[in-house]
Amino acid sequence: MDFKSLKSYHIAFELAMEIFEISKRFPKEETYSLTDQIRRSSRSVCFNIAEAYRKRSYPNHFRSKLRDSDSENPETQSWWHFANECGYIRKLEFEDFNTKSEEVGKLLNFMINNPGKFGVKA
Repeated sequence: MDFKSLKSYHIAFELAMEIFEISKRFPKEETYSLTDQIRRSSRSVCFNIAEAYRKRSYPNHFRSKLRDSDSENPETQSWWHFANECGYIRKLEFEDFNTKSEEVGKLLNFMINNPGKFGVKA
């Protein structure tokens, strides 16, 4: 098993790719603020999951990277909220993202609280 087979990674990656595609519609004046930031934070959720998984030999590092991922997830939600309020995304896109993003958060917390299920030795 590798990090790409983790459900949390799979959903987070799917969301990051959706954000990439949808954010192509954002106005040009948002390129260096909203568009750039939401893409970075959504990708960071994935990067931190991948790094955590590779650091399973180090329980504290495993949890730390998952906490970083868990922090990036609501940052991405906040940027998504701004995109919604600015009228850059459809209501259904907003709601679907939030549902999936909340699932990622739950999965991350499960991983943090149950590291042994992911090969972390105490």
